[in-house]
Parts: sequence; structure tokens; C-alpha cells
Amino acid sequence: MPEPVAQLSGVYFGYDDTPVLEDVNVSVEAGSFVGVVGPNGGGKTTLLKLMLGLLTPMRGEVRMFGRPPVEVRHRIAYVSQSSNHDSRFPATVLDVVLMGRLGKALALGHYSRRDRELARQALSSVGLEGLTGQRLSELSGGQQQRVLIARALVTEPDLLLLDEPTASLDVLAETDLYDLLEDLNREHTIILVTHDVSFVSHCVRTVLCVNRRVVRHHTSDLGEVDGALLKAMYGSDMRLVRHDETYDGECTHG
Repeated sequence: MPEPVAQLSGVYFGYDDTPVLEDVNVSVEAGSFVGVVGPNGGGKTTLLKLMLGLLTPMRGEVRMFGRPPVEVRHRIAYVSQSSNHDSRFPATVLDVVLMGRLGKALALGHYSRRDRELARQALSSVGLEGLTGQRLSELSGGQQQRVLIARALVTEPDLLLLDEPTASLDVLAETDLYDLLEDLNREHTIILVTHDVSFVSHCVRTVLCVNRRVVRHHTSDLGEVDGALLKAMYGSDMRLVRHDETYDGECTHG
């Protein structure tokens, strides 16, 4: 069988004397779209940082693509929870996306023709190909988030990790962004942390709930009344989440 994209086995982690994650066993296969939910402070962001190799487990083992995370960071792209930027800084959309090529560009920071072509392709994939020369600060919140996703895509990753990318967006922009992620999932494995359950749409079948331990949830279709109510609340069809099982197997998509 192919090596899992992510494999966490018996992982424990904490800050000082405070445990954050306990006995985490997670396997994510290539092509998955995995949603991650849980309460604030439950360990969602910590889980991503372990996958990135920014944190080292106190016990247990983390393997990404069958190797230690630090050895395969070039295969992983991360979109953080928020990105603070000075609105007075005259960075264009293309400038921001090209930042993803730093470290891959030629000496002295010169971007190659290929770097620029990859940046334009990334912007096209997020639907912003016509905004290359526009300032980032002039864009809407949803457009800015798409630029940051394009900056991640320009690194040519196999895995996209996103930490609450819709936290500051309205419902319409949030829905559009999830539609984009569903499209990107055709070529990239995606692990998405969210602050609510509004992302539980047709593109996600398996959800990981992180609250010190990791629990798997299955989504099931709603009845007409409940579905109509949630659609009115969230602006899209939803599925209920069933809390019934500790996660110790493969994530599935489809």
C-alpha cells in the first residue's frame, strides 16, 4: 500500500506541565480531504505544527510521507490562521504569491521565468488571474485569503494544511472558499482546521475532532427540516456529525 501522507502514532504533547494532545493515532491517505474541528485550546493548531515539524512530540512518532517532517517540508504548504500585513506596504498580488518561491528563486532574490509562470498559474487556480498588479490591501477578505492559498500552491506541495482560513470571512466568502478547496482537492491532499461546523459540506466525509484526544466522526445526511434550517443559518447544505468512535484508522474521502 502507498505510504500515508501523515501518520501519527501514540503521540503525546504538552506545554510545560499542561497536556495538549494525548495518545493521538492518525493516518491520512493521499487524496483525502480531512476536516479538523474542536474547542479552542483543544490542540488543533498543535496537531498541524507537529505535522510541520515545528514541534516535536514528547512521546510517540510523527511521519509525513514516511519520513520525519523536517525532511519533507518542501512537500507541505501551510496557510496560517491569520496574516497581518501593513496596508501601507505597496505589495502587489503577484509580489505576495512570489514570496512562496523564496528559497527556490535564483541568487540575490531574482525570480526566474518559471517562478513567475508558477505564480500566475497559482493565481489562475484560485480565480485571481486578473489581479496580479493590484495591491493586496485593496482586495476583499476572501480575495486576500485566496492570494495566501496561491502563495502556498506556488511551492508545488503535495499536502495543504490550512488553519481556520475562513475565520474572518462572511458566509458567502466562506462558501466560495470551500468550493475552491474542493476543486484543489482533485490534485492535493488537504487537512483543514475550522472554528465551526459550517465546512461540513459535500466535500468532506470524515471529520477529526481534536480535544486532547482525536475522535473520528462520520457525516450523515440531514432530514429535510433540519437541512433547510441549517441551510438558512449557514447558506449551504450541511450534514450532521455523529460522535461515536475514537479515531485509529485511515481517513477517507468520497
